[in-house]
Amino acid sequence: MIDLEELKGVGPATASKLREAGYLDIEIIATSNPYEMAEKTGLSIELCKDIINQAKDKITVDMKTGLEILKQRQSVGKLTTGSSKLDELLGGGIETQSTYEFYGKFSSGKSQIGFQLAVNVQLPKNKGGLEGKVIFIDTEGTFRPDRIAELAKYKKLDPEQVLNNILVIKPSNSEEQIIATEKIEYTLKSGEFKLIIVDSLTSHFRADYIGRGSLSERQQKLNKHLHTLQKYSEKYNLAVYYTNQVMDNPGIMYGDPVTAIGGNVLAHAATYRVYIRKSKDEKRIARLIDSPNLPEREVVFKITPEGVTD
Repeated sequence: MIDLEELKGVGPATASKLREAGYLDIEIIATSNPYEMAEKTGLSIELCKDIINQAKDKITVDMKTGLEILKQRQSVGKLTTGSSKLDELLGGGIETQSTYEFYGKFSSGKSQIGFQLAVNVQLPKNKGGLEGKVIFIDTEGTFRPDRIAELAKYKKLDPEQVLNNILVIKPSNSEEQIIATEKIEYTLKSGEFKLIIVDSLTSHFRADYIGRGSLSERQQKLNKHLHTLQKYSEKYNLAVYYTNQVMDNPGIMYGDPVTAIGGNVLAHAATYRVYIRKSKDEKRIARLIDSPNLPEREVVFKITPEGVTD
């Protein structure tokens, strides 16, 4: 991704004005109206026109025919969650070349689903797996190898081998998280890895960028991070599963006030977006919030000692 400062005539002060006004990246700038930009930023109309034209020149358009995209889609693999109902909600399971955001309150089951996927992806293809390895980016200290081993036993897999096929990265802040994600591309080139898990995506960003003054910078960093994950899913034919935190929106007077963290940047990033909440006992309710081809609806499944099931 090209930084705003790489545009001619855009120094740190101008870039700051652009970001504060919501012009976070080259793509947004290239499709903007110069008069509206000038009004929002206080910059001259002539400078805004020049910045927009430069942004347009720097954007490369990757064109493929519909037939080429169809052939690419034929290589998509499906990974079972362990629950037939949850698989059905997602159109047959977790698919490669896609990203998945699961958000919900503490103890709703987001991490447990991640653990289950880390095991299931190693299953044979005829049992709902992808015979692949996993990269697990643990930002909250939630990774539990003993739980992974327990789930592996229930799937009749060798726990040590399953754990050996999971590379765990524990970044201590958002910058480390971004750098680590960028550096794993060399590892992905082997083609052995079929799943990336980030648990959770937003934890470090919330801690590192506090207050409204740092919001635009946080959103820009998150946007870049998400684009990297999206690129990997398509380029290396793998699935990306990440969890997100929530907050109560005081502006919602009726219905469920729970809102995912990250604003519009996250709301429009994932291929599939699922809101998960806890019900009675072992039951969980998953609602498909956003999808390119599936209707919004919800299903009930369970998280038991044996893992994700119906």
